[in-house]
Amino acid sequence: MRIALINENSQAAKNGVIYNALKKVADQYGFEVDNYGMYTADDACQLTYVQVGILAAALLNSKAADYVITGCGTGEGAMLACNSFPGVICGHVEDALDAYTFAQINDGNAIAIPFAKGFGWGGDLNLEYIFEKLFCEPSGQGYPRERAVPEQRNKKILDEVKKHTYNQDLVEIFKSLDPELVKGTFQGEKFSELFFKNCKDEKIAEYIKTLL
Repeated sequence: MRIALINENSQAAKNGVIYNALKKVADQYGFEVDNYGMYTADDACQLTYVQVGILAAALLNSKAADYVITGCGTGEGAMLACNSFPGVICGHVEDALDAYTFAQINDGNAIAIPFAKGFGWGGDLNLEYIFEKLFCEPSGQGYPRERAVPEQRNKKILDEVKKHTYNQDLVEIFKSLDPELVKGTFQGEKFSELFFKNCKDEKIAEYIKTLL
């Protein structure tokens, strides 16, 4: 699995703490972690939580990443932005129980964490516990297990609903948005280095190249 970490500007100073906690857990499972930043509060590329959603959609729909870890101060804005796009099912996760139940019941591909709310002493440990429970088992198995069949059925229904309620052509969606908003999303220091070597959708890659 390839996991992408995205930080928006209000919580960029915590990028190193978040990355270290994620990498520690990912290494146990042989997962790869790509850190898309922001890396510091002073980065030239200043991502808003809306741009987090744009970037997450590009990564997941192009299969440059299999999973996205993101968030903002409360986690709510990043979650809403991610869920504004097709191909993204993002849960709001505050603790390890949220992580486990979201993975097992909702079988999503992104989480948004509140990196400011309640993030004090032990915040790094809470992140480790979240990532441990998020990835400790294959997702979508149901919780409790006797609820697996209806939960898996509901997930398939949700996927089908999203096919009809979302425009599935991500490039056309990007073209309909403010060009500067979209272009600014892909200006991160390591974006090109990380994205293009892992992207598996030529149409999305070619469109982003025109922006860069």
